[in-house]
Order: sequence, then C-alpha cells, then structure tokens
Amino acid sequence: MKTLFEAISSDKDVLTPSDVAPIIGVDPQDLRDTARTHPERLGFPVMIIGSRVKIPRAGFIRFMEGK
Repeated sequence: MKTLFEAISSDKDVLTPSDVAPIIGVDPQDLRDTARTHPERLGFPVMIIGSRVKIPRAGFIRFMEGK
C-alpha cells in the first residue's frame, strides 16, 4: 500500500508496518521499533504478537482522518 485510499479500499482487517509506513512517510523498521517501545507516540492502535507488529486498519484510518 502506498496511499490512504488503498488502505481504505483494502479488505484486510490488520495492516503491517510495511503497509502503513509509506502512507505516513516513515521507515517500516522505525515504525516497528516505536510500536514496541512507545506505542502511545504513534497515535493509532498497534498490536504486538510475538515479534510481529500488526495495525488494526479501522483504527489507523480513523487516526488518519483525524477522528
């Protein structure tokens, strides 16, 4: 994914840092690191499952829309 429109149009329930990073203009690894150490700084919900970082699509979209 490269745009918010693609994220909105997606049928995925969760996104990955690689999906979200280009939309917000950051490196995917920086996003993973922040999700693990300071998730509150991201502004959108994240889930850490083992070594994986998942981002609920609905929560990410709400954040990007300013809600």
